[in-house]
Amino acid sequence: MSCLIILFLQCSCWVHPDLGVHAGSLFWTLNGRQLPSSLYRVLSPSNLSVTLAGLNASRQTSGDNLVCHNHKGHIMAGSCLYVGMPPEKPVNLTCWSRNTKDLTCSWAPGGKGETNISTLYTLKYKLRWYGKEKECEDYSHTQPYYCSITRDLHLFTPYEIWVEASNQLGQATSDVITLDILDVVTTDPPSGVTVSRVGQLEDQLGVRWEAPPALKDFLFQAKYQIRYRLEDSQDWKVMDDVGNQTSCRLAGLRPGTVYFVQVRCNPVGIYGSRKAGIWSEWSHPTAASTPHSERLMSGSCDSKSSGDSNSTLRRELKQFFGWVRKHAYGCSSISMKLYDQWRVLMQKSHKARNQVLQGDKS
Repeated sequence: MSCLIILFLQCSCWVHPDLGVHAGSLFWTLNGRQLPSSLYRVLSPSNLSVTLAGLNASRQTSGDNLVCHNHKGHIMAGSCLYVGMPPEKPVNLTCWSRNTKDLTCSWAPGGKGETNISTLYTLKYKLRWYGKEKECEDYSHTQPYYCSITRDLHLFTPYEIWVEASNQLGQATSDVITLDILDVVTTDPPSGVTVSRVGQLEDQLGVRWEAPPALKDFLFQAKYQIRYRLEDSQDWKVMDDVGNQTSCRLAGLRPGTVYFVQVRCNPVGIYGSRKAGIWSEWSHPTAASTPHSERLMSGSCDSKSSGDSNSTLRRELKQFFGWVRKHAYGCSSISMKLYDQWRVLMQKSHKARNQVLQGDKS
């Protein structure tokens, strides 16, 4: 069996004359499917060819299996074909800078994916108004494709960046993107993240952290996000209103429950840039548990025989608590001292009432 590739694929199957098999009785299959006879050509009594055009790139790591059979279906000859394609325009070119110390760009092959033949991707860049064209050197040669530029970087000057793809069958160039390194800065995650109880407040945890070390000396403002989840859950709740402070109060939590907490950072206005940076990775999860609720532990209920004055007081406390919780929830800068005092007072009140009720029952 032999194959010839020009703008199409043509293969031939020879059978020995002594076998007494005529070429007209043979047929072809590609990946187990019989090819139509309109693609065949009897070149001689012992030679049957097949012509294939418009083949898609091979999708199997083993290649495409082209097989010649006799009239009974027995295999006479076969070949594994690896069909290559010229590259299409690379897409999704994205760049970021870690602490302004480097510039890393990633991209994806265009079209349906790989060309299935050796394809070279080259990341090129130059200063927008002057400077000569340069090539990135530190590549990842498997997907996801990326390359890191780690030297001779200029701040306050826009770069033009693009990717060129080439192989034996052709070449293609991505769209050119223009960026300033200061506009694509990302940081290390915040460090020193701690999570602790807020006194005996059963539904709250306090979170503290430090700004990313590498950016402490830069002229920038950071904004932070916090996310947290229950110990037995994979669903994270994200708080977007943290701002640039480095502490936060989580409220409305379940008493006696372990929570995992993470923090991330986004540099804003670094060196006067008008664009927000890129969110850092999340910090390593930090765990803490809320205190157990005295009410849940006592196992008692409110007495229905309480006086009207006690009912009125409880209702007023509940209304005030709801107002404070509405205005001081989350990570606002409002002082929560009064809120904490009322919460502790309420817990003590419930505890004292439950003790009285338990004494009445005995």
